[in-house]
Amino acid sequence: MALDYTVIGQRIKQARLAKNLTQEDLAEQIDISVAFLSRVERGNSHINLKRLNQLCGLLDVTEGYVLNGASSNSKNYLNKEFSELFKSCSPEKQRLIYNVAQVIAESDIDAE
Repeated sequence: MALDYTVIGQRIKQARLAKNLTQEDLAEQIDISVAFLSRVERGNSHINLKRLNQLCGLLDVTEGYVLNGASSNSKNYLNKEFSELFKSCSPEKQRLIYNVAQVIAESDIDAE
């Protein structure tokens, strides 16, 4: 799956605006130029993982949300990802994944 940097930039911008931060405020906090942040928000520049992690920490969003729209706050945020992963496996691997998932689902243990 190819990354859509325009969409990633839009998510960063939305998260920044939700925190009532200007580009200047955010750029200063992670030591990048306002021009670079502007290019990232427009999808014209790519951000490295270190900066992405810093941005997400300051904006209170997950990297998963910024990169693919998955929000861990949503109850079914992994449905699409799990389905795509499952479909890409051989029938033998699908059976193994199903068996493991069934054991976990039927157990009394909560993974939180």
